[in-house]
Amino acid sequence: MSENNFKAQPGRNVVVVGTQWGDEGKGKLVDWLTETAKGVVRFQGGHNAGHTLVINGVKTALHLIPSGIMRPEVKCYIGNGVVLSVTKLLEEIEGLEKAGVEVRSRLRISEACPLILPFHAALDIAREAAKTRAGTEKIGTTGRGIGPAYEDKIARRALRVQDLKHPERFATKLRELLDLHNHALTTYLGSAEMQWDAALAPFIVDGRIQFEPVFAQAMAQAEQIKPMMADVSRELNDAHKAGANLLFEGAQGTLLDVDHGTYPFVTSSNCVAGNAAAGAGVGPGLLHYVLGITKAYCTRVGGGPFPTELEWEKEGTPGYHMASIGAERGTTTGRSRRCGWFDAALLKRSAQVNGLSGLCITKLDVLDGLTELKLCVGYELDGEQIDLLPMGADEISRCKPIYETLPGWTDSSVGVTRHQDLPANAQAYLKRIEEVTGVPVHVVSTSPDRDHTILLQHPYAA
Repeated sequence: MSENNFKAQPGRNVVVVGTQWGDEGKGKLVDWLTETAKGVVRFQGGHNAGHTLVINGVKTALHLIPSGIMRPEVKCYIGNGVVLSVTKLLEEIEGLEKAGVEVRSRLRISEACPLILPFHAALDIAREAAKTRAGTEKIGTTGRGIGPAYEDKIARRALRVQDLKHPERFATKLRELLDLHNHALTTYLGSAEMQWDAALAPFIVDGRIQFEPVFAQAMAQAEQIKPMMADVSRELNDAHKAGANLLFEGAQGTLLDVDHGTYPFVTSSNCVAGNAAAGAGVGPGLLHYVLGITKAYCTRVGGGPFPTELEWEKEGTPGYHMASIGAERGTTTGRSRRCGWFDAALLKRSAQVNGLSGLCITKLDVLDGLTELKLCVGYELDGEQIDLLPMGADEISRCKPIYETLPGWTDSSVGVTRHQDLPANAQAYLKRIEEVTGVPVHVVSTSPDRDHTILLQHPYAA
């Protein structure tokens, strides 16, 4: 199907999820799909996510605001499943406004979002530092407080966006949280001996987070975001009834899901498609199509098992080719991404837990120039062959990948927009991914640019 004969079905909603360990290129695809959508919804995660868009050669990095913000006619929503740093949100808004993007009239923030506050980041950093001192393996968090904020949510003690409208209530809850978390910081985590960065230092004295600077900052920020607060669930349901096409944008990737990922080396939220309903306040019957985003190879940031990982720091190796040509550094942290061969057994696990309707293969062009490719089709685990990624880090760390070898290609695929114009071996590679995973490839991305996209079947098609 080409864009020329594409006709959107009114009231059709699409969920976009990462199927690997994040960094699959979801931002570009969300931006591309919003040509058809009237609203884009972020439904989980925090500012530990990063989506990079390249439009007409200009790069824009987003961390909290949905990627649809780059299209002036699209409304953007931050759902209740997101943990929100107001500081980072306002920084992002100001950056977009300086670039000429109007944000505030189009952004709606759920009042039920838990807030990320300075003590959450302090806890995150102190815990990782404690693991380093103890000689144990770090989780590899971004140190932005996402995990501790979700802990407060689940423990039913979180400060939420709606609390910003009630200063006395906010102050009471804040004092209670500081009593609890300062005890952990000073007694268990040795915070008094730590050096804090410039972002946290103004809030900390002798390792303890101080009430006054946190409260003062929150109240000042409240005035800026009050006009953007909304009942996002109601607005989304009203938009759907009016026939709008909605796009639900996930952060991170399926193998970082707190339940279904490589536990404990995971993020602190559910990244799978089903959480789009809970994290935005819509019924699961409104999720009509699930697009799984996957790179043409694999990458991972931070700790945790990675069965198909290659030597990616040694020049002249396939892993180095992926890392250098693919510019594999995290959008949020700048950390180098570990690189490896495509893992179809991993993708089968993602298809199972997400109910994928179709695949989008990104960064196919990065493989240009590799004369031989390997495709992981299963594993050997404790002497037995399995065809599905196990659940849990312990088992995965013992997996030995079973590879098929496929011929690569030397012709360029950069910027190709028609499937038939791809090198023949690139077409065969995509076909084999479909065969092994059982999921059809509906979209292929051949560069970071919005327009360099091959459309085989549109997710919004009638």
